[in-house]
Parts: sequence; C-alpha cells; structure tokens
Amino acid sequence: MSTVPATTLADQTSHDYARCRIQPRPRDENVYRRGLAAGLSELQARILAGRLPGHDGPLEALTAPALRYLSHPEQLCDARRGAERIARAVSEGEHIGILTDYDVDGITSHVVMLRSMTELFGVPSAKLHSLIGHRINDGYGISLPLVERTLALKPRPSLVITADCGSSDEPRIARLREAGIDVVVTDHHALPIEGPPASAYATINPTRSDCGYPDKTIAGCMVAWLMMSLTRSVLIEQGVLSSSTPKLSPWLSYVALGTVADCVSLGASAANRAVVTYGLRLINRMEAACWRVMAERLGADSVPFNAETLAFQMGPRINARSRLDDPYAALHYMLAAEDGVARQHLQVLDDDNQARKALEADMVESARALAKPQLADNLPALVIHLPEGHAGVQGIVASRLVQSYGRPALVLTPATAPDMLTGSGRSIEALHLRDALQRAHELSPSSLPRFGGHRGAAGVGVPLAELESFRHAFLQAVREQLGERELFPIVWTDGSLSASQLTLATLDELEALAPYGREFDAPLFEAEFFVEQLRPVGAEGNHLMLELSCDAVVSRAIWFRALNPGEAAPVSLGDRIRCAFKLSRNRWKGRESLQLMVEHAERLTA
Repeated sequence: MSTVPATTLADQTSHDYARCRIQPRPRDENVYRRGLAAGLSELQARILAGRLPGHDGPLEALTAPALRYLSHPEQLCDARRGAERIARAVSEGEHIGILTDYDVDGITSHVVMLRSMTELFGVPSAKLHSLIGHRINDGYGISLPLVERTLALKPRPSLVITADCGSSDEPRIARLREAGIDVVVTDHHALPIEGPPASAYATINPTRSDCGYPDKTIAGCMVAWLMMSLTRSVLIEQGVLSSSTPKLSPWLSYVALGTVADCVSLGASAANRAVVTYGLRLINRMEAACWRVMAERLGADSVPFNAETLAFQMGPRINARSRLDDPYAALHYMLAAEDGVARQHLQVLDDDNQARKALEADMVESARALAKPQLADNLPALVIHLPEGHAGVQGIVASRLVQSYGRPALVLTPATAPDMLTGSGRSIEALHLRDALQRAHELSPSSLPRFGGHRGAAGVGVPLAELESFRHAFLQAVREQLGERELFPIVWTDGSLSASQLTLATLDELEALAPYGREFDAPLFEAEFFVEQLRPVGAEGNHLMLELSCDAVVSRAIWFRALNPGEAAPVSLGDRIRCAFKLSRNRWKGRESLQLMVEHAERLTA
C-alpha cells in the first residue's frame, strides 16, 4: 500500500477514506527489455520490471538464485576479530552465553549458533547458556533483566555472543564488560548515530558505515550463520578442528525461515534469494522433526513448502509464543530431535497462535472504531491508544490499519513501566517512519523519550500524560513529509491477465521467479469477472468462497477477511466486478487446481 500525489487532504471526503484504488505497478522499461533479452517470457519480464526499479546488476543472480552469490564472511567488519574470540572460547573451554532476540530471526539465529557449537565445534551443552528475553517483561535486545540474569549464572560465562540485537545496547554491554564478560555483537539493525557499541569486543553488522560487506539487507540469522562459518574456518586454521569438519550449509534451512519471517528484502538481494531458495530445498527433504511435524499439522497437501508457508504458517506460530509468553518453547520446537517432542512444542505454539488471532481480532475491531473520527478529520496518520490492548500484537494491528486506510498508523498500549505507553508503528511507501519520529522527538522531546526502527516500521515509548503532545508532534512531522497528499489504500497490480492465462501453466511460469517476499511481492493481477457463486466460510464466517467467470472461463476464488463485522458484503451474486487477485495452487487429495486469491474487488456498473 502506498500513496500517490493528487488533490489536497482537504478535498478528500470523510466517507471516501477507505475506498481502495487498483492501480498498475510502475515498471522499469530497461529491466523489462533486459528480461526479454535474457530469455524470460513477457509475463516474467513484466514481473521483474515492476520489482527492480533502477536495477543494473546481473539478472541471473536474482532469477536463478545460487549460493555462489554469497560474499565471504571476512568482508564483514570485525568478523575476523569476533571469530577468533569465539574460537578461543571454544578451544579453552570457556562458558559461552548465546543472547538473541525473541522473534523468528532471533530464534533461528539461536539454533544456528547452538547447533554449530555443539555438533560441529564440540562444545559441551553444559558450557552453553541460552539467553532470550521476554518481549513484555524484558524488552528488546540486551535488556537490563537479561544482563542481571547473565551475571547471576553460575558458572558465569566469560563470553556472550548476540544475534539479531546488541548494536544499540552500549550501556548494558559496558555493564557486562565491567564484570569481565566479553561481548561479540552480531546484528543487522541500524546502528545509533554514535556508531558501534564501544564496550563490545567486536560488532559484526553489515549496516556499519565502515563495513565492506556488499549486501546490507541480510537478516540477523544470516549474520550469525556467516560468523559461525568463519569461526569454523578459524578453528580449522588453528588445528582445533579437522579440515573434514562439515560446513554449515545444512543450517541454511533455519536461515531461510528467519530471512522470510523477518521480512528482509527479497528484491535485489542475491544473498537473501539464494539462502531462501537453498534453505527451502533443505526443508522439503523433511529431515528435521520441526519441518516434519509442521507438514503433518498443515496436511499432506501443504508439501512442498514455499516462502509463503514460512511467512504465513511457521513464522506466525513462532512469533506468537514471544508475543504472548516466553520464546523457549519455540527454541525447543526448532531443536527437537524426535517427532513426538516437536509435536508437543508445536501444540504450545499453535495454542498461542490461536490466542494471538483472537486477541488481534478484538484489538483490530477496537482500533477501527477509534480510527473513524481521526479519518473523518482527514488526519494524515492514525495514533491509536488501546488502554486494554496487548503490546505483543501492536504491530499486527497497525499493519491492518495501514492496509485498510492507506496511511501510517501507530498503536499504543500500556507498558510495564507505570504511566508509560509502548507502541508499534507501520508506514506507507511515501513516509519514512523513523525520520518522522526523529522529527517528533525534536518538536516534543519529553513526549517521545524512546523510539527506534526503520523506514516502514518502528517502536516508541510515550509517557501517558504526554500522549496528546506526542500526537500533535507526530502529526506535524508526518505533514512535513507528506505535504498536501491525498491518502488512500492502493492495490498495486502487475496488469491484466486474459481468461486464457488463468491456468496452472501460468502459475508455473510465475513460480519460476520465486521466492517472493518483501520488495519482491508475489504477482498480483487485475481482471473483470461476474460473480457466479459466493458463500461465507471460515470459523468466523468472515471469508468469501467465490466462483468467478471471465469469457466463459469459471475460476474458483477465496477472499480472506472480506467480511467485517457490521458491514455489508462488498460484492453480491451476479455482480460484475473488477478484481485484484493472485494465482495459487489448490491441492486436494493429491490433485491440483488453480485458485484465485482475491485481494480486493469492487462492483462495476452494468
């Protein structure tokens, strides 16, 4: 979703704020011509041209992903120093702490490090300490509670290795250093203005300004994998390990999951596309219990897994645990050696995910109600305070609001600290959210003491008493960026498909360009149809199953979350509609058929 220049905000009527527009995606004509010259079909060239604006690198690295496109880990600044310190800890039998974030990226990083240490480097499990924060009680990164927990360990580790966190945690790293603990930071988040944490023994982060690693978009789990790979090489150089010690390529299955779930770029990143492609190949061998029991849970027709399986089935289950409780069940699930053990832990994740869905539905409904007066006032962003909301679901709710209304959204709920709110924000293409928050901080420092994030997503801490001051400052910051721009939700499509193209052969053509994900969205098309059949489906009755006809071709379709409580159905039997849809493969008892996944539809006049 994004915005386009148009009329002023004042020209936008309050009843029009949620009217979605279907628009063709801008295409890079040079990329289109290069795609055709490289032997791609017209449709494939069209898909690339809409996702790689200004791309002048080799297309083959993106269309035929391979591990040969990965850069050597020594190109990461501080990597050699960090690997040598880890190698010394391994060879001298030191106690080592592995400290990671609680989301999928953090958990998969943890698995990569733990399995590398125990299975390849020979570190006894008793000398490894897993340190994962609690989202609500501890917060993100090297939090003070995690520091206290580390210092209380007996025996205390002499080395802590982080993954997916640590770049902004200088005060807590200094505390560990004062206690005689070296900290090797591996991370991928943006560094603070002052640079890498001064007290860290080494900081390995591709986003460092002095880092020569060519891909700044890799996930935390990929940084962890590269560091463990380099540590293996150092241990072999030192004679601690044999040159026959297996490489870490089997762990790329976890890196694939973490990369997809963390929503890093799958666009112009040859590295990310390579690890996801190779990792999915490993996953689909079903050699690990975590993959086997997930396939069992999803059903035989779910195999083979693809990037969407990781993004929408595995990722939410693992994240749900950290959103609602502690994340160790997710770690145990990923590490389980036996199907029965993995099955038990997956059930915990599944139960949490169901609870998360129910919580999300309630919060989204409340947020929509609070959004309406702000939308009626044509405010350029939504600031939603949910006094009874759960902090673990803020980001999901904010995303739903952005999708529905085409403008940035911040959702705030009570924090653990008294009289404080914590919030998550999601943005539109036209607004750099972190820059807007920086400006809001400049306008009203006391109302925004804590914030961080990226262009599209961010987190905030706001004193409850300063909420209105923060709202005013944030809206001013947004206005300064957006100017007089009409805001509405947009569905970007890759153009039209003819009735003759509504086939599995077309889907095969599209899947040859996979994996799809952030900055390489799954293809979305538009066409006109007649509604031949429709019925509500799903436990909540909020999805629509449809039969749609186009030039005598009838296609089955599903439209998720088409029905909102208290609102009329968006389409009716016999309607002529303009529809934005994806092609999907419906598997049932070993048979495959084409199914359309409707993203948006609107009635057309006869």
